[in-house]
Amino acid sequence: MKIPFSYSLRNLWTRRLTTILTASGMALVVFVFAAILMLAEGLEQTLVETGSYENAVVIRKGSETEVQSGVDRLQAGIAETQPEVALGEKGRRLLAKEIVILISLPKRGTTSRSNVVIRGIGPESLGLRPQVQLTRGRLPRPGSSEIIAGQRIAQRFEGGGLGERLRFAMRDWTVVGVFDAGNTGFNSEIWGDADQLMQAFRRPVYSSVIFKLRNPAEFNTLKSRIESDPRLTVEVKRENQYYKDQSRALAKFLRILGLSLTVIFSLGAIIGAMITMYAAVANRTQEIGTLRALGFRRSSILIAFLMEALLLGFIGGCLGLFLASFLQAFTISTTNFQTFAELAFSFSITGEIIYKGLLFSVVMGFVGGVLPAARAARMNVLEALRAT
Repeated sequence: MKIPFSYSLRNLWTRRLTTILTASGMALVVFVFAAILMLAEGLEQTLVETGSYENAVVIRKGSETEVQSGVDRLQAGIAETQPEVALGEKGRRLLAKEIVILISLPKRGTTSRSNVVIRGIGPESLGLRPQVQLTRGRLPRPGSSEIIAGQRIAQRFEGGGLGERLRFAMRDWTVVGVFDAGNTGFNSEIWGDADQLMQAFRRPVYSSVIFKLRNPAEFNTLKSRIESDPRLTVEVKRENQYYKDQSRALAKFLRILGLSLTVIFSLGAIIGAMITMYAAVANRTQEIGTLRALGFRRSSILIAFLMEALLLGFIGGCLGLFLASFLQAFTISTTNFQTFAELAFSFSITGEIIYKGLLFSVVMGFVGGVLPAARAARMNVLEALRAT
């Protein structure tokens, strides 16, 4: 004979206070677990979505980021002549030679400072990034000390708002526009004329050359030709892969940190579930004896009590994930380990995170309930019936 599933549900409902307290402890652990995973996922999405599969990035060989890279004008010119570069209106090549520099700016309302990416752009830079939309003001005029700022720069840094001024590289720069780059890292950058920024920072080389591929399938052919050219000391990456590589180190650190914290917190939750289930067994000794006397097998008793523990874990997991979902409304900032610049991004929940959170909570319930369930199943029928 099998004990019906409703039996486990009814017992949890009868012990409502204990159920709520135990499930809440599990929910806290799942909340922490999901929050760390959402943090890492949000970081990866922000950087990966920054790049496009159709774009290629040329940087100096051995450089992990544009900040470390240097591509001289001769090499940039050779990259520009590659047949795989797509053509736009009036036969213009969809290519931009850009410079990327880090500067330190003060944050609004605080005395602290953070590194910010300054990107020198060309006429085709915006066309290569359709996700970037100017929301206020206008584009900077070529040859001027004008810049445009990403939304998160405008919100978080002194002098980054429309009409404000920033001073760096011995010049005053006027913010003439604010752009929205969606859920990408460009929202944490400042853009200006590449030639003016090269003069101001006295940099004779570009950081990178970015262009749209005529046919994305031709990437491997282009990569092989450029990287084997003896005149060049550069490498080629797809733009989305380039930004994905940047997210790898920090995302891995966050996941390891999250796993460490979760293991520590989960021990407390498992002990709480175990205490709850042992108490349930002790309070229902006669009930267990009656079930055995009615013909229910030890395996049925084991499964019934184990089901209660699994339900506790599932309830805690659902509650923890529900609370964690509200984190998507928050934006946080951190330092990108690769570029050492501030990067603002949001928490992001996915189906995989939900699956992992629920699985983790059920495992906690199982580990916390298996020993009490085994104790209930091993009880002697006569001794259980005589218990008072």
